[in-house]
Amino acid sequence: MNLTFEDVRYSYRRRDRPVLDGLRLSIPAGRTILLGPNGAGKSTLLAIAASVLPLGEGRGRVAVDGVTPDRRGSRVRFRRRVAWMPQTVTPAAGVTVRQQVALHGWLAGMPRTAAWTEARRALVQVGLEQLADARSTRLSGGQRARMGLAQALVHAADVLLLDEPTAALDPDQKEAFVSLLARVSGDKVVVVSSHDVSDLEASYDRVVVLEEGQVRFEGPTAAFLRNGAETRRPVDAYRAVLRRS
Repeated sequence: MNLTFEDVRYSYRRRDRPVLDGLRLSIPAGRTILLGPNGAGKSTLLAIAASVLPLGEGRGRVAVDGVTPDRRGSRVRFRRRVAWMPQTVTPAAGVTVRQQVALHGWLAGMPRTAAWTEARRALVQVGLEQLADARSTRLSGGQRARMGLAQALVHAADVLLLDEPTAALDPDQKEAFVSLLARVSGDKVVVVSSHDVSDLEASYDRVVVLEEGQVRFEGPTAAFLRNGAETRRPVDAYRAVLRRS
């Protein structure tokens, strides 16, 4: 399984400098961390991969095993295979945590009964089952992040796109997240954008570094960290990639 980007170009306004400019990338199954400075295009890339930002004519192509969101019929199939957790998880007014997670499953094409059942399972996975009947607007920042992850997990997508998922988590919650990611990844394509490289070697199979809308590095974590016969610290490897660009 692969998530592929072919010659992707994207600007938020016609006369703006492109956020992504002719980007080509293929991400296989496994856990991939997406690194890059602020403004590098990480969130834009994930939103395009989730078909939240449509590419339009002549802006390239995104696909999961050849399935694209370009047309209505294929868009439905594409969105069933892809789940997205944005940086900001917004609670919906007037619904419980379980209802909000179930709604995301239903919007992804699940039958209502299945979405309700799987919402409970997803909340158990992220450790929020005891708050299933609480109002989603009453969750703390860390709890909202875990609800967002449950929303991404509810319909058992083949591709998980997680934008800064640990930013609002405390150290214990981050450790639990890493363990959860290892359990659910399996043969899925998991892409996590992050600025935290502290546990990169133990938590991710591959690394992608973006800068100014271009891929500066793409490959296995071991290759990213290698410096001749030595292994560099993740932060040193990251800085070295940006210095070469």
